[in-house]
Amino acid sequence: MDYASATPIDLSVLQKMNKILKENYANASSLHDLGRESKKILDQSRKDVADILGARADEIIFTSGATESNNLAILGMLENMSRTVLDTKMSKTVFDMKIPHIVTTNIEHPSVLEVYKYLEKTGKAQVTYVGVEKNGIVDPQKIKKAIRGNTVLVSVMYANNEIGTIQPIKEIAKEIRHFKKTRDLVKFSRVLGLGPDQLKNFLSLSFPFFHTDATQAINYLPINVEKLGVDLMSFNAGKIYGPKGVGALYVKRNTPVDALQLGGGQEFGIRSGTENLAGIVGLTEALKLTEKIKEKEIKRLSQLHRYFIEKLSNSIEGLKVNGDIENRLPNNINITIPKIPSDLLVIELSVKGIFVSEKSACQSGDRAGSHVLNAINNPKLCKRNKENSSIRFSLGRQTKKEDIDCVITTLTQILKKLKKWYN
Repeated sequence: MDYASATPIDLSVLQKMNKILKENYANASSLHDLGRESKKILDQSRKDVADILGARADEIIFTSGATESNNLAILGMLENMSRTVLDTKMSKTVFDMKIPHIVTTNIEHPSVLEVYKYLEKTGKAQVTYVGVEKNGIVDPQKIKKAIRGNTVLVSVMYANNEIGTIQPIKEIAKEIRHFKKTRDLVKFSRVLGLGPDQLKNFLSLSFPFFHTDATQAINYLPINVEKLGVDLMSFNAGKIYGPKGVGALYVKRNTPVDALQLGGGQEFGIRSGTENLAGIVGLTEALKLTEKIKEKEIKRLSQLHRYFIEKLSNSIEGLKVNGDIENRLPNNINITIPKIPSDLLVIELSVKGIFVSEKSACQSGDRAGSHVLNAINNPKLCKRNKENSSIRFSLGRQTKKEDIDCVITTLTQILKKLKKWYN
């Protein structure tokens, strides 16, 4: 019941990887025949991934996972801005306080939020954290209002990893495009102190650019980057029944991203290092399979999702489902159970062979606290009920109806025992 955390590798993916590990172990940068064969496989994988995303092959950068992809998208863009804009004489008139501005939400994954905290701490960027609504979904109009003249990046995750809420990526992209088209260029040039040629050069960067972390979304949502309207998109293989330790970053042409990792200049000079060919093939095969069964799997899991929530609601008094009940991933059920500590409940379930994730809805300052649940709940209410248990169940390809029945029965028994201690 924890597929959102990690998925088992699909057998067909594993078989493809084993073949590469045994037969195609040569470095893809080598000039000999074995190396050229590895390069051919690498190029085909890149093309296959690009075709699925509706992108070009040279827009796909392979990485070690979604965390690196997110870091590369954000820090790589800031590095480029520092090199091409901020270090110029124009920078003093271009940016407020001489540093760029970023817009994001308050429920992003730590691999995004921690980067922004670092940028703020080091004075390399200003960051606006737009709060989501109580249903866990951000209002595109609030994103638009947060954009400034010096905003270089908007970063909003496609689907939340904790509560599964789906963000309106297309609508946000539309607001960003509208902002670009309608900003007052005359006023803009006067405020920035730029001449016509300088302004033209400045605006050619076409910011703000739009990044989305699609790690949780790849399994269940449309991922055509052109239709989504994104410039950068991160994901990995470990969440789509592929291997861990490999991911990808879509970088739209003319989107300014500089390398953070230097060396042999692999991945179009953006991400140096010998390519993990077996991992890349595994990611590619996992993505192909995901797209092939996506529609059928969404329908199956949606039925199980509705059944699970109905059974939970009928079995547990005072239960609350966190996040929008409709606009969420079909495999995600995040619930709050009154008066039972999360960690204890996770341990009790684990002893019974049921594995889930926990995040305390209320202890936002604690190491185990959930910034996501704190964002959609009343902090004052949380302080008064800090023993409330928040549990995430996440379904997957192997989940069946009888598994859910087993969970409900076991959970009910555990709660009956625990409530004797905590009431």
